[in-house]
Amino acid sequence: MKRLAPVLILTAGTLWGIMGIFVRELETYGFTSIQIASLRIMGAAVLFLAVSLLWNKKGLRIRMRDMGWFLGMGIGSILLFTVCYFTAMSMASLSVAAILLYTAPVMVMLMSLVLFHEKMNRKKLLALVMAFSGCVFVTGLGGSGRISAAAVGIGLLSAFGYGLYSILGTYVLRKYSPLTVTTYTFLCGGVGAVFVCRPADIVSKFLAASNRGSLCALIIATAFVTAVLPYLFYTEGLSHVQASSASIMASVEPVVATIAGVLVFHEPMTGASFAGVALVVGAIVLLNVKKRQEE
Repeated sequence: MKRLAPVLILTAGTLWGIMGIFVRELETYGFTSIQIASLRIMGAAVLFLAVSLLWNKKGLRIRMRDMGWFLGMGIGSILLFTVCYFTAMSMASLSVAAILLYTAPVMVMLMSLVLFHEKMNRKKLLALVMAFSGCVFVTGLGGSGRISAAAVGIGLLSAFGYGLYSILGTYVLRKYSPLTVTTYTFLCGGVGAVFVCRPADIVSKFLAASNRGSLCALIIATAFVTAVLPYLFYTEGLSHVQASSASIMASVEPVVATIAGVLVFHEPMTGASFAGVALVVGAIVLLNVKKRQEE
């Protein structure tokens, strides 16, 4: 499984990258961005719990003193980064919000140096710079116009929440399986999401939909494809790969999002986008060459 860890993390990033396809479909029903994010989290919580009850009942047994870790991952990471990310998008351009979010690998690397004493070397540092630069190119170089300090602060907070999953996950994976970790993380995040998504408004929009069956299927598919599978894959990969390397490899997400935009929504592919794709792919290759040399 250790050899498959990079593949699992890249697959997770790929599935996160196609999330925009599902988001645009849900937007046609009138849901806000935060409501869509909350539906994704709450739907994933239900699916994770169902899977655990069917195949991993023993995995649901945890020490209550460890619940703080799962609250941190569910609310302090999953919910925090999602709410802050969508808030940043409303206060600045999509590209600026995305660029601020993808400072997460920098934060993960710094926290890993302090908490896990992970070794820093030239290859890892170069991969980090390449991945971040690639994300900047892919997302459009930040757009134009002035950006408020509040937007920058909230955007960086989204990156902190995004990166916190890798840090806290490294700790709890020493005690629990990836399925147990993701199940409790999303259960905690799902409870928190109830307080930010305006449930009554979601119910009214659901009841107003003419094709409720299709909407239910779409919500389940969104939760399964963009949350359950990728977080299971990423968490499993994280149990075999250093947190800093995992976060850099997950930077494939905006690359996939760009390609999906071109193929599905016929969005233009610019020279900067091509350069960004090449930089991110180069960073991933560089990390995995390093990994083989160490093995």
